[in-house]
Amino acid sequence: MNSFAFYIQLGFEHISDMAGYDHILFLIALCAVYRLEQWKNLLILVTAFTIGHCITLALTSFSVITIPSNLIEFLIPVTIAITALHNVYSHNNSLNKLENMNGRYLMALFFGFIHGMGFSNYFRALLMDDSSILMPLLGFNLGIELGQLLVVFLIVGAVYVFLNLYGTRHRDWNIFISGGAFSLSVLLMLENKVW
Repeated sequence: MNSFAFYIQLGFEHISDMAGYDHILFLIALCAVYRLEQWKNLLILVTAFTIGHCITLALTSFSVITIPSNLIEFLIPVTIAITALHNVYSHNNSLNKLENMNGRYLMALFFGFIHGMGFSNYFRALLMDDSSILMPLLGFNLGIELGQLLVVFLIVGAVYVFLNLYGTRHRDWNIFISGGAFSLSVLLMLENKVW
């Protein structure tokens, strides 16, 4: 049996692997509307997403739910596209409004469920048997969370540089990043179409 640290490392590497850039693209789209000063809201949002994917990763690992991988590979870019569209649509509304934030938290939680199913295929392939799944599951989730926090830190750092050092308007940044994320997500949907 592999160590707890081994599974932490695998979770971290899985997030940071650019071959699976769809998850990083989702995090970029999720963070596009936030400034450095809104780090608490962003942290709560990313935590909601993490809770969602942890729940479904556990449920699929214990074979409670099973969804065809081709459907999940299609739905992941759909989550990116919806998030990008929501960014552009909701940017005119204040992000400090409680109802808007609650809606974003629920969206992140639900989309976390879908991304967790995407992680499950990779995670199940790592397991030798089902006898001791809990420790690998905890380690893998912790590794994913550490990787996500690093990605979010880099995104927020880029936002800070462009907005404060280069004088980019926040609305322009949001539209540029969300538009790019939307375009890439459409390409991913076409690559993974289920029809």
